[in-house]
This record gives sequence, C-alpha cells and structure tokens, in this order.
Amino acid sequence: MGLIMVEELESGESELEEIEGGNVRMLVPPYNFAMVDKGIYRSGFPKSENFGFLEALNLRSIVYLCPEPYPEENLEFLKSHGINLFQCGIEGHKDPHVKIPKDAITKALKVLLDIRNHPVLIHCNRGKHRTGTLVGCFRKLQYWCLSSIFEEYHRHAGIKARTGDLHFIEMFDVSCVRDCMLGIMYRYHGCGLRSKRLVYPTGDNGNNKKFEGN
Repeated sequence: MGLIMVEELESGESELEEIEGGNVRMLVPPYNFAMVDKGIYRSGFPKSENFGFLEALNLRSIVYLCPEPYPEENLEFLKSHGINLFQCGIEGHKDPHVKIPKDAITKALKVLLDIRNHPVLIHCNRGKHRTGTLVGCFRKLQYWCLSSIFEEYHRHAGIKARTGDLHFIEMFDVSCVRDCMLGIMYRYHGCGLRSKRLVYPTGDNGNNKKFEGN
C-alpha cells in the first residue's frame, strides 16, 4: 500500500491517493488536520468522507472535546476499527470570561501521555479552540516556550483566536497532570525534551517496561 499526495485543497489540506493491489481511492483528511507529535494528530470533526483517511492512520483512540453525543455513524466507524473514544467534553464559548474546565484538559492529557492509546486523534468541531488549548497545554509538558505555543495556536485558529484560550494555556500548571496520575507508577522517558512518554512497572522485580506504539 502507498500514499501519494495529489492535490492541495482550498483549506490548505491535501488529498491523498491510497494505492493497494492496483486499486486507487481518494483519501481526504478532516478539516484542520495536522500531526502534533509522533502518534498524535489533531483535526476538526471527521466526516464520513474522512473515514478512509482515518483508517490509514491506524488509530487506536480518539479524544473528543465536545460535550454533545458522538454521531452514530462515527461510532460505528470506531467500533468496526477497534478505536477507543475518550470524551472530555468542553462547552464552546466565545466569552473570554467563561472558564475552561481544568479537569477535562487534565483527563485528555493523561490519554495523550499514555502511548498505549497511540496513534490518537484529538478533535472538537473545527479543530481550533478546544483542540488548540489542549495541544497548547501538551506543548508546555514538552517545555515549549509560550511564543511558540501561541504561534501554533494562531496557525490553526486564524483570525478566530480567543484570548481566553491563550490565558488558560499560559496559566495551566502542568504539575497537576503528574499529581493526578493516581494508581499508575510512572516516569518520563525519551530522547531530549520532545519525546515524553510513560513507563510502567511490570512484574514483581520492579523492572520497568515501556509500552511501544505501532
């Protein structure tokens, strides 16, 4: 099987062709799709025409950041492909004074940090505000500077950037993620500052085992 980029869409995304056994089918990514890090992706709400593209990602999990029930068509797709759904519902608000629930962001971060959930897709409706806020908090765990975090947020949110999201990212205390990992013995493991992954103890001898993704 091979993937070939064939056309740039108006939204700045790309169409792909999947070649398998001589057959060609078009793969269309969800709106605002991008790779966050190895095994972590972000986008707007996937539609049925995006299912082929998601299938090619071999997803294990989806982190859904809206409070509304997941559409039945999407649930059927997840079920048929063995993809786990983690819903961390956050109401969408334009009012900068409305507080983003810290618990929902913390819950979502714990899913992202556990590579047994990878490859994972994060999405809300448009992949801008709620998704951008979560990714911004994730970047703080990777020790990104705020200017780089905000630049990435603006790149996806465009002219609809919200000051409330940026303030939340700036004030978010990443230590709460470590403190909330009850029942799991862990430590960060990786190369440099970009690769942060959980390592779990296994067996009675206390040796650590790193769970590798596909």
